[in-house]
Amino acid sequence: MRIQVNTDSQTPGTADLERSVEFVIVEKLGRFAERITRVEVHLTDENGTGKSGGNDKRCMIEVRMAGKEPVTATDRGATHDVALRGATAKMQSQLDTIIGKLGRG
Repeated sequence: MRIQVNTDSQTPGTADLERSVEFVIVEKLGRFAERITRVEVHLTDENGTGKSGGNDKRCMIEVRMAGKEPVTATDRGATHDVALRGATAKMQSQLDTIIGKLGRG
């Protein structure tokens, strides 16, 4: 399972941020690792730097599985970590459903 972290110009893509994202992805989606070929995580700040307010941090996760169309999940939060964890929870639920259907087919 390859993990790629993408950030916008308002979100510094530091090594610490990448390690943090990878930790959460492996922790929450690791049980699907043998079916997942790649995970792309896109972190953005919708209000830009210097502006605050509400849930302006966005995380979009795209998971690619061999022979399947990509699956995406998006969430917003006051911090990138909150948005990441929300999007990861949504992705976990989607993968449970998809893999459950594959097992019945």
